[in-house]
Amino acid sequence: MSLAVVRSRAPASGRAPEVTVEVHLANGLPSFSIVGLPDLEVRESRERVRAALQNCNFDFPVRRITVNLAPADLPKESGRFDLPIALGILAASGQIPAESLLHREFAGELSLTGALRPMRGAFAMACGTARSAVAQGGGALQSAASAGELVAGDARAHATPQLYLPAASAAEAALVPGVDVYGAADLPSLCAHLAQAPDGRLYPVAAPDLAENPAAIVPDMGDVIGQRGARRALEVAAAGGHHVLLVGPPGAGKSMLAARLPGLLPPMTDDEALASAALLSASRAGFTPSQWRRRPFRAPHHSSSAAALVGGRNPPQPGEITLAHLGVLFLDELPEFDRHVLETLREPLEAGRITISRAALQADFPAACQLIAAMNPCPCGWRGDPNGRCRCTPEIAARYLRKLSGPLLDRIDIQLEVPALTPAELSARSMAAGETSAAIAARVSRARERQLNRQGKTNRELGGREVDEVCRPDSAGEALLREAGERFGWSARAYYRVLKVARSIADLAGAPMPSAAQIGEAIQYRRAFGSL
Repeated sequence: MSLAVVRSRAPASGRAPEVTVEVHLANGLPSFSIVGLPDLEVRESRERVRAALQNCNFDFPVRRITVNLAPADLPKESGRFDLPIALGILAASGQIPAESLLHREFAGELSLTGALRPMRGAFAMACGTARSAVAQGGGALQSAASAGELVAGDARAHATPQLYLPAASAAEAALVPGVDVYGAADLPSLCAHLAQAPDGRLYPVAAPDLAENPAAIVPDMGDVIGQRGARRALEVAAAGGHHVLLVGPPGAGKSMLAARLPGLLPPMTDDEALASAALLSASRAGFTPSQWRRRPFRAPHHSSSAAALVGGRNPPQPGEITLAHLGVLFLDELPEFDRHVLETLREPLEAGRITISRAALQADFPAACQLIAAMNPCPCGWRGDPNGRCRCTPEIAARYLRKLSGPLLDRIDIQLEVPALTPAELSARSMAAGETSAAIAARVSRARERQLNRQGKTNRELGGREVDEVCRPDSAGEALLREAGERFGWSARAYYRVLKVARSIADLAGAPMPSAAQIGEAIQYRRAFGSL
């Protein structure tokens, strides 16, 4: 047989689309060519595959070898196609049975010795395999329309697909239900299994037990001294999924508070865990089993470019806002980011998605993360300090604050001033014994449950008409909100965001509608810049 077909997948946008590796051996001058839009890493697989086959005592055909990676219009990258190319050559030359490759998928990078190296995107590939099995078996995915939104589905109701990966990457892929994942240490052991050798059989890898995972421990809110107002604001933000800006002097605890926000969020559902893990797996950030069911917390440095923050390159790659999908994106020292970089956050913060367009390709990435940003009130950081340590002129301070545009600030629901703690407060260690994250998270989960039962989404995601229906306050609250809007000159967006925050406060209290007191608290959360 001179033609073999092997199934694999490409790590594109977290969806891992199927790639068919076709290997043809023909007469003529010996050559080895790869077509199908391969990048440099894929083209270099020719040398890796050749050396691996020879060092594993397989015969490398001295013929005209053509490898086609279909579909031809999908860019192919990474060394994951080494293994399917090698298996295709062995099957086309009759060294392994070609029928053993049917209904199976393969991926892995080969070393020159034939060993299989770890690869990124194993989890995303398993998700794609499970999705295809459900679709081919007549099932339907509940949210397969966008990148990274993956659902396990009942793939086991049909023939369970088999996925073969390097042994070091099989554990993370085994977390995906509906797929039998096999891990192979090297090419000879995998070929022995495919040839059904008596002593060479491989067995499906069991999913790792993460019940007692110490890496899942997150910082606790009980460690925070004082800052009752900020703690309350983070609880409200976690309840409704609202974006937060913390403004305060150095050492006030802004970063400490931000790091504890993931511990206040509700546990991830199965669908959310699959979606988040698939995005991380397909990205260069990578995914490990210790991250399973953990809310992402991404904290890029303020020197990050726009492509690093929202995505870019060619073909398009996800940025930090996508890697924080269903988790938290923390931007410390917010005014130190380039203004152009910050402006790219406007649309994804509003829509929860971002579309990266290039001349020949367009990619749609999810970006439903919760933004928490921190900044100093002026360049030196001490504006408003009672000891008079600030040396910034009003013009310098105003120029510093102007680095943040009005449209960007308009999209941040809660803007809170975090004051510095006095030495007396720091010495009162009893203040450290505040509520734990678990106690706050329990209230947050109940509030989120009310929102999902009422409208099927968080309060932050409500549209204009939905806000009118769900967030309408009582008469006293409506009068207070109207007066505040006129006094502070709010835009329509700011007006509705205050209503959403008030709705979250009411959900925490179990109230049927926002009251005047809850409207007043929501108004206070948009006054940080007015006090600077």
